[in-house]
Amino acid sequence: MNVTMDFTGRTVLVTGGTRGIGRAIAERFLAAGAEVVVCGRAEPAALPRAGGRTARFVAADVRDAAAAAGLVDSAAGLLGRLDVLVNNAGGSPSADAATVSPRFVEKIVGLNLLAPFYVAQPANRVMQGQECGGSIVNIGSVAAHDPQPGVAAYAAAKAGLLALTRALALEWSPKVRVNHITTGLVRTEAAAAVYGEDGGAAVAGVIPMARMAAPADVADACLYLAGDLSAYVTGADLAVHGGGEVPARYVVTRERDRGRPG
Repeated sequence: MNVTMDFTGRTVLVTGGTRGIGRAIAERFLAAGAEVVVCGRAEPAALPRAGGRTARFVAADVRDAAAAAGLVDSAAGLLGRLDVLVNNAGGSPSADAATVSPRFVEKIVGLNLLAPFYVAQPANRVMQGQECGGSIVNIGSVAAHDPQPGVAAYAAAKAGLLALTRALALEWSPKVRVNHITTGLVRTEAAAAVYGEDGGAAVAGVIPMARMAAPADVADACLYLAGDLSAYVTGADLAVHGGGEVPARYVVTRERDRGRPG
């Protein structure tokens, strides 16, 4: 087997690929030689560009099953095939589980759990018909493993996405590999508004790697899971969270020891 991180001749669809983590993923694949389609509800002022190529854009609300199927059809039509799907679209504002509306819960579950399935299903049909199959990467969250206050619906949806990944890997192998990335805090514009541009002391004190992830950290993991180096990897959950959060007892102990006289 020719083991390479060169994606020349391969095609990639990235949902939510116009900004944040999704944009970095699209740019990494473009730089590696791939042809890329990104989607969103509105076309951005500037599309992802790298390696002398610019991503193509298809407008789609992936929470709608018919729109998701149309997105895959459009991407496969534009690119001539579909080798990689990255289900990146997702997210949630903080909300009180005691008072949140049913409509809010439906939207969050729709975006973070149902939409990835709606896109993956038609993508699988395309990939199963290709000699070399394909790869699907679902972008998850530490909330699936360690829920925090204010994200009950989001955490439940992301836990479902992890289970869905494993189920699809069982059903769609060997032609289509399906894997999951557990992301932690990532330095996007939204995170910067809360934690500061680089996360600062608020993050350094609770993450073993002492920094927030850069979007490129997640993008590089996508290249691994979509490429030849992971040819025998499916149903996996790859943690890209800097080691997770340091247990509270260690943070307390460290702060207590810092307060002792030298």
